[in-house]
Amino acid sequence: MEPPRGSDGARRPKAQGASGRSLECATLTHEAFESFRFVATREDQGKRLDQVLAAHVPGLSRRQARVLLDLGGVFVDRARTKVAGKLVREGQQIVANVGRSLERATKEVGAAARAKDEAALPPYGIQHEDDDILVVEKPAGLLTAPTPEGDRNTLAYQLGKRFGPVFVVHRLDLGTSGLLVFARTAEANRALSERFRTHDLDREYLAVLAGRLEQGAYTVTEPVQGKRALTHITVVERIGSVATVARCRLETGRTHQIRLHTMHLGHPVLGDARYGTRAPIEPPRMALHATTLGFIHPRTGLSVRFEAPLPSDLEAWVRTLGETPGAPLVTP
Repeated sequence: MEPPRGSDGARRPKAQGASGRSLECATLTHEAFESFRFVATREDQGKRLDQVLAAHVPGLSRRQARVLLDLGGVFVDRARTKVAGKLVREGQQIVANVGRSLERATKEVGAAARAKDEAALPPYGIQHEDDDILVVEKPAGLLTAPTPEGDRNTLAYQLGKRFGPVFVVHRLDLGTSGLLVFARTAEANRALSERFRTHDLDREYLAVLAGRLEQGAYTVTEPVQGKRALTHITVVERIGSVATVARCRLETGRTHQIRLHTMHLGHPVLGDARYGTRAPIEPPRMALHATTLGFIHPRTGLSVRFEAPLPSDLEAWVRTLGETPGAPLVTP
């Protein structure tokens, strides 16, 4: 899960554990970006926002500034701003968040350009729909919700266009696929958010880990960012000494918890560019999938449970790995 940020995209300070020992996230979002912060000067007074951005952000042209604004990557006085022709006032605080979203975007502005961006996004699937909730299978490569870089080209944005406004209850990293629940009413959002806050739900992931896990089951309790974290890991299948398919059940939901806990075991998730190692045959993307999601329905009070098997891209790769049992892992 991704952590909250301030309205201008500022990362909140990390908590410190009492013992001082905890696993730390190298970054709080899956994709890094750079924030350029400045205060409008007297010379900026009365100029267009795109012109001011191009003057203050190194390497950013006015055309790029307009695309960045169109994506929602600019904040003026802590409010997301998209109007290129907005006239700037001296003393205004401006933040431009520049990263991969701008690199991927069509280099034009307007509805047609953004529609082209959306058409290139991987498709999602709806597992369940009712008046209170949506249970969705997110593909890898699709952001769950708005980030400081923008509020378009996300799963939440696409669901909003199709079903009307939705509430983001929890998130998956960009490179992780699997099940998410979105609320469709404020009441459902409050009920589900409380269950996530108290960890009163079932969440399981399938992960393909580096190397061979000798024990059948592990419980990892290392704190993450100074906070209590608990993951139960059960072996599903061993692929020689190359890899292990494991089921990871969360009792807490810290940022990158499974990725950090499996790294702590010495068997990181394969395909994890930040915490992992390399395999003889590289996966098509990070080998982590949210396979099970169970909770109490916010309106009916009934227990519901949803399952999503390993996607075909990872399934095919695992079969390929199985053709080379015992092959040694290589370091990056």
